[in-house]
Formats: sequence, C-alpha cells, structure tokens
Amino acid sequence: MVLYERPLAHGPVVRVRRTTADGELPVVAVLEVDRRAGGARSTDGGGYPPPLLTAEGGSDEAVLNELKPFATNDAELARLLHQRGLR
Repeated sequence: MVLYERPLAHGPVVRVRRTTADGELPVVAVLEVDRRAGGARSTDGGGYPPPLLTAEGGSDEAVLNELKPFATNDAELARLLHQRGLR
C-alpha cells in the first residue's frame, strides 16, 4: 500500500510504501525511488526498487511522519541514493 508518492522533476517517482499487511502491527514502511515509474518497465508488474530507508511504528501515520521529511527533500534523496551506490 502506497502511503505517499510524488514524481521527481527528471522522471522517477519517490514513494513511501507500507510493506506489512493491513491490520498487522508493527507497521513497517520503506522509502524508495522508482526510476522505472511511468515507463514500459514500471514496477506495476512486480518487483520493487531497493529501499533507501525503513521505518517501523504503531500506525501508517507514524511511519509516514518518520519517512516523509526524506521523501520531500530532493537533496536528502540524492544523498541517500549516493550512499547506497544507486546513483
């Protein structure tokens, strides 16, 4: 389940995605940048990009509050991608 999503200016999509099933606690979510979004190789058919960060909390709101500051900051995203060798 996608909790937050926004496109970057150069095409990829930043996403905060819940990885645990609905109703399952603790809630686990990941921050990811999908460079294939919107194209013929988009992740709609399966598979996900490697997570940049993971958060665990008691609700969707809690994990979103933890990851959204990174998801909305382009400089922070670039730093995370570089640290993980994805850029």
